[in-house]
Amino acid sequence: MSQDVGKQGVGVVGVYVRDQDEALKFYVEKLGFRVHTDSRNGDYRWLTVQHPDQPSFQLGLFTPQAPLVDAQTAETLKAAVAKGAMPPLVLIVDDCRAAYDRMHGVGVEFTQEPVARYGAVDASFRDPSGNGWKLIEAR
Repeated sequence: MSQDVGKQGVGVVGVYVRDQDEALKFYVEKLGFRVHTDSRNGDYRWLTVQHPDQPSFQLGLFTPQAPLVDAQTAETLKAAVAKGAMPPLVLIVDDCRAAYDRMHGVGVEFTQEPVARYGAVDASFRDPSGNGWKLIEAR
């Protein structure tokens, strides 16, 4: 028996950031995301942003800390993120070269300029914490 419980699926995917205020400024001011939730419970902060064209999905900007992980694991995670060791996230855009020009113009540091390959155009950048992003032109 099926029961309609509304929309289902993945609602939040988190990335670890070294500083939530720094990450928030980057994602809002440079990438054009907007704040969805910014809530504190003691030292823990639940911070999510959304792409303006994707309101059903949130990107969590979390610091590796209790209650998520212990102190030693937090330091290991921070080091891995800073080295760019985490899997890349993907941002789909209509025009990769135009998005690159706009984002580069506001200070986003790219690790790869736009390249045409595999039937599309893509570029790569990292957020201030080291999380890798692929900027891919929609086909």
